[in-house]
Amino acid sequence: MKIPNYILAAAILVTLLFAGTALAHKVNIFAYADGGKIYTESYFPDGKPVDGGKVLVYDDQENLLIEGTTDKQGNFSFEIPKTDDLKIVINAGMGHKNSFKLKESEVEAGK
Repeated sequence: MKIPNYILAAAILVTLLFAGTALAHKVNIFAYADGGKIYTESYFPDGKPVDGGKVLVYDDQENLLIEGTTDKQGNFSFEIPKTDDLKIVINAGMGHKNSFKLKESEVEAGK
């Protein structure tokens, strides 16, 4: 049985529409520890930095340790609050949210 071209075209169009919606709410965050501080970098899939994004830092027990805001380059840094697994969350507004887990061993190595 051959599928008509218009049905195949409609299926491809619907797939592409949903893929675009999923990417529209994506934001990336990366973090690393060095010299007693933790540095974060936040950016959108197109490489544009997250300017004014809210950064929240939680310990392994989900206690909020630090709050801050990214600069125009999408960066935010802070003194290491404690040696623990840290969950670093970026909220760039309008549903753009993601997190990065920095392991305790990485935090300790960055002191």
